[in-house]
Amino acid sequence: MPLKKEQKYRSWVEVDLDNFIGNLKEIKRLIGPQVDFMQVVKADAYGHGAIEISNTALKNGARILGVANADEGVQLRISGIEAPIVILGPSTAVEIEQIIKYNLTPSVSDLYFTKKLNEALAKAGHKLPVHIEVDTGMGRGGTMHTEALKLILEIYKLPNITMEGIFTHLASSEKITPYNDKQWRFFSNLLKEIKHSGIEFPIRHIDNSGAILNYPDFKLNMVRPGIMTYGIYPSPDNESGAKLAQVMSFKTSIVLLKRFPSGYGIGYGSTYITKKQTLIATIPVGYGDGYGFILSNQGEALIRGKRAPIVGRISMDMCTIDVTHIPDCNVGDEVVLLGRQGKECISANEIAAKASTISYEVLCALGKRAPRVFLLKGKKEAFEPRLRRIFIPDEEKSISRIDNIIRHCLQTRACDEELGNAIYYEMFETLFGKEDRRLELRSGFRYDISIAKLSKAKNAASSRDYLRVNTHVEYKKTFRDNIFMIGCASNNAQLAALFEDPRCEYRWLLNNGKDLVIDRDFTVERVRIDNENVPIIETKNTKRGYEIWCGSEQLKKKINTEVKLEIEISTKKARENKIFPIYLVYPVRGLEINFNYEKAGIKNVREESFFAGRLSQPSVSIKKGKSIGIKISGKDWIFPTSGVIFIWDI
Repeated sequence: MPLKKEQKYRSWVEVDLDNFIGNLKEIKRLIGPQVDFMQVVKADAYGHGAIEISNTALKNGARILGVANADEGVQLRISGIEAPIVILGPSTAVEIEQIIKYNLTPSVSDLYFTKKLNEALAKAGHKLPVHIEVDTGMGRGGTMHTEALKLILEIYKLPNITMEGIFTHLASSEKITPYNDKQWRFFSNLLKEIKHSGIEFPIRHIDNSGAILNYPDFKLNMVRPGIMTYGIYPSPDNESGAKLAQVMSFKTSIVLLKRFPSGYGIGYGSTYITKKQTLIATIPVGYGDGYGFILSNQGEALIRGKRAPIVGRISMDMCTIDVTHIPDCNVGDEVVLLGRQGKECISANEIAAKASTISYEVLCALGKRAPRVFLLKGKKEAFEPRLRRIFIPDEEKSISRIDNIIRHCLQTRACDEELGNAIYYEMFETLFGKEDRRLELRSGFRYDISIAKLSKAKNAASSRDYLRVNTHVEYKKTFRDNIFMIGCASNNAQLAALFEDPRCEYRWLLNNGKDLVIDRDFTVERVRIDNENVPIIETKNTKRGYEIWCGSEQLKKKINTEVKLEIEISTKKARENKIFPIYLVYPVRGLEINFNYEKAGIKNVREESFFAGRLSQPSVSIKKGKSIGIKISGKDWIFPTSGVIFIWDI
């Protein structure tokens, strides 16, 4: 069975979404239509790829996703998943900020953490649901069942906490044991006490994979399957209870074939000595890829539909296979370490038995360095490079590291290194400039422009026909400097110089008028922040144009907070110029432009807009002879190099 031509990886993990969906259907058959299920996607969905698995589960009936910690929840949120996400393990106080920011549902087991969470929610002006974890015999997380009611009554008093769910965890659900019955009695009695106290939990869950198979009577109104959704039985004793199909396969290819004489040592320590002339295949997988060292001299692989033994020690990056009995194998042939090839199959439980561990660990470890290839109806549905599966903690978010990841992702997405680099550099120069300038994000951007004929008395110094232009600009942004500048340039070189100063809040180009003088014909009428006037400190002419400096000491308290900034400008424009351009130089969310020309004495006014973003065509409203309005929803982002040009005839 040769390596498929489209595969280009040293090793890869195939995730069969058809099998996954089939397993979900089997679970839904077992639990019935009245019971919801939480898809457990801890540890990168047990190594399968949490983002793709989560999306597939949600499309196939999952109501909630279950993760182990806040970081895992944040990763799903960043990928665009909006469904409820429950953190199944106890959270720490340092995770509270992320929990609130990304709308995660923590499990709570004690009053200390819950009060800390409530305090943080009060400051943020939010409410958040929680699930109460009860220890009925697991001896791990959760409040003791004997103390649970007291804790619940205390949490009930906290105004920013909503008790959405309650659950416990069976210690030995994979087998039938009186201990599980004992845990069930403890939890059932507690639920009765809670109900008697007048408190109702909308979601109640106890059944994990083993309990779904062994204790169907235990199910409440939600179950939380994990391992069985990936086609692995919690125990060999459970195999008759459901028809499951393994979802993950781990594959690689032969990179080297060599014949060795009898008596030759293979690998570190020469723990395997050939007993005859032997054909050895080398594959680029080792314990660094999650294929455990303990499988040395006892693991097996599938090549051309036949089993072949791992011989010698497994190295960090390679291992060796005796393929003497497969003489027709070649370099490039597919090698299956987990999964099916032809009529043969290597299961996670088989590997776990040889490695003296459990299938959970096998799945989580295998293919650490391998990309995930998701198959649907036998075809490649999605591809998840290893980099996408790495969640970067805040303390590791160096600019260079993030840049390298983004560049690599663009190269992968474009399937071409040169094209990926071109997209990367074009995108980053557009957003950040050729230098690494600070990225400004703005929202609620509004322009109100009114143009009118300039009276002859005010225009007496010039033979040209000018228009008076009054502009009101407002937007929201994160405030950075309590002293800032508004600049007016008379040419493109000056305008470029103004862009280099991060303190320049707004820029204007006053050109196409030989009679215009920037410090006379450009006036900042008013600047306001959060509806309060900001004083103008100084105005001056410099090499880069006319600078109006604004600010105060009092504004320091607004630094690093979101503010609404308003600027009112009065200037002149030559009527014969016939255009009025507006360019966006920062990413903006939401835009409204009103161009009022009723008193300008111009005709046939129209607009030409060019917007980069998900919504390429804005909403345009026209009042003939009076105004043109352009609007883009506050939910939509518009990217730099966007803008609109108003054009007229005279």
